[in-house]
Amino acid sequence: MTVLGGGVFGGAADDLTELRSLVDDIGRRSFDSRIGHRSLPDAFDATAWGHLDEAGLTRLSSTPDSGGGPAEAAVVLRALARHAVTVPVAETDLLACWLAGRAGLDVPDTGALTLATDLGAVPYAADAAAAVVALPDGDALRVAVCDPASLSIERGHNGGGEPRDTVLLDRDSDSFVSVDGAAAELMRRGAWARCMQVIGALDAAVEFSVEHTRDREQFGRPLSAFQAVQHTLAAMAGEVERGRAAANLAVAAAVDHGFDDAATDYAVTVAKVTLGRVVPAVITSAHQLHGAIGVTIEHRLWLATMRARAWISEFGDTAHHARRLGRLALATADPWDVVVGSVSESIGTR
Repeated sequence: MTVLGGGVFGGAADDLTELRSLVDDIGRRSFDSRIGHRSLPDAFDATAWGHLDEAGLTRLSSTPDSGGGPAEAAVVLRALARHAVTVPVAETDLLACWLAGRAGLDVPDTGALTLATDLGAVPYAADAAAAVVALPDGDALRVAVCDPASLSIERGHNGGGEPRDTVLLDRDSDSFVSVDGAAAELMRRGAWARCMQVIGALDAAVEFSVEHTRDREQFGRPLSAFQAVQHTLAAMAGEVERGRAAANLAVAAAVDHGFDDAATDYAVTVAKVTLGRVVPAVITSAHQLHGAIGVTIEHRLWLATMRARAWISEFGDTAHHARRLGRLALATADPWDVVVGSVSESIGTR
């Protein structure tokens, strides 16, 4: 499966080509309109959200008659991340709408939503039409839908400038609905979404590096003419393709089996571990190739590299997912089954 095709190597046309083109166009317009206007925290892009909502892309996988699923959601998330569009599509579509549906709770039909699992770092809380609060209770979640106007919110941001707000919640415990068995799938969905976004950010970092080394001259010739630079670019591209292969595996598993399945659990864990190794290598090389620039919010590279670094740590960092793989290997009669993905049970509780 090549749902996440693209990057410096391009991609062949397929059934998702028109969707990629549509989201890329929205993303490109958003990026261009905000050059020189980024802030900390970066402002929610209401204009881009309006375009996405008009195109039916803000709740693509959570609306029954939309015809969208994991493959389409992956395309949207990658493209928006590639253009650093500051909107909570992952939180709205894959997380908040899904969990509210599991809990039998209503959410607003329009507007951005957010998911609050850590009240100290809630994405886009100040910009959402509603917040779906999910408090852990063993394997279950205690879920409620809150109007942000009823919450005390202090604005903040993650390492990539995206809104991550602190929320004070004063709500009667009886107003929460218990949803059994939802905690593991919620974590899996969040990790899956962040993997798709990381691929988009890494693609942007490589594209920016290729363009910069072609345009910047040293000793009378472009930087890209130097063999050491060529080797670095090739290594970056190779690392991203390694991460893309793992992320495509996670997409294929979600398409074939759904998110509540052992195969998807395994694939998402592998993708998270692989990308956790890829991100530091790629962003270090990207900043090295840019020399003394690209390390502040005013530069486009910063948006790609810092968001990739922030996203890869959310919904379980690399060490967390690596330990899960290790425990699975130790519990399997033949570790080769883990290497080739022949897992027969979920690793969600291990």
